[in-house]
Amino acid sequence: MPSTIVMTGASRGIGRVAAERIVRAAPRTHLVVAAREATGARLAAELDASGGRVSHVPVDLGVLDSVRSAAEEIRGRLDHGELPPLHGFIGNAGIQYTNALTAGPDGLESTFTVNVLANHLFVRLLEDRFHTPGRIVITVSDTHFGDFRHNMGMVPGPAWRSPDVLARPGAFSAPRTTAAGRTAYSTSKLAAIYLVHEYARRLPDGIDAIGFNPGFVPGTDLARNAGPASRFAMRRILPALTRTPFATSRAAAGRHLADVVLGATAAPTGSYVDRGRVTRSSEESYDPRREAELWAAAERLIAPYVP
Repeated sequence: MPSTIVMTGASRGIGRVAAERIVRAAPRTHLVVAAREATGARLAAELDASGGRVSHVPVDLGVLDSVRSAAEEIRGRLDHGELPPLHGFIGNAGIQYTNALTAGPDGLESTFTVNVLANHLFVRLLEDRFHTPGRIVITVSDTHFGDFRHNMGMVPGPAWRSPDVLARPGAFSAPRTTAAGRTAYSTSKLAAIYLVHEYARRLPDGIDAIGFNPGFVPGTDLARNAGPASRFAMRRILPALTRTPFATSRAAAGRHLADVVLGATAAPTGSYVDRGRVTRSSEESYDPRREAELWAAAERLIAPYVP
């Protein structure tokens, strides 16, 4: 059956691998890549030339008004029959900064905006266009465990605050430091899991929401805002860890992501998929009070962009 899948974070790393696998494994699927103008257009052309059905919608995920515009364009194309029915959304894009002070034009902290609010706005603006069976997959991270076993001490664990605080610059101690930026990242990934649990409760039957953890994947551009030494280590030294159980290659992580999206990996709504298997996320990530509080705050923060 022809269908549409919308994807962010498809231009590099595990997202690029997943996008290539989706267009090969599901040739009747139309993949809409939501990305910055030049990057997305080039990516769509390359994937389309490989035999897939791929198009591009421009978006800057750090600007919620841009996310609104992208979602409205997708809605319009669906309504006019330019795209087949919507069956999937992949929120794979993610960002990590070297501080906790970076803000977008809305005055919102950029890590929280890209990793949490952009996905939430996409989901809320597209949910009434979904056909069943549908699957929403949000890429999360095992950094939310906050222990050595899951990230070898490279990223501090989450430091939960009121969501209204987390959404603003300076939510963490020593906000100008790299440690604060990494804490903002792990905390945003915990928030993403909370929202997956809320989607599982609130979305109609037949529209599943899954949190996908790719594991530690060195060699991606997640650390592109880090200093030269960190970037060098991520690109040239740490990829050797993919030969050990401590890390996942881009190829394997991208394959796992595509399999979750396409349903090849069975996963009930609300579940946490660690690479290729369903398991439990951290004990901290199961907190209905925080989940409801985050939902309410996210709804307030995206309200100016929802008709």
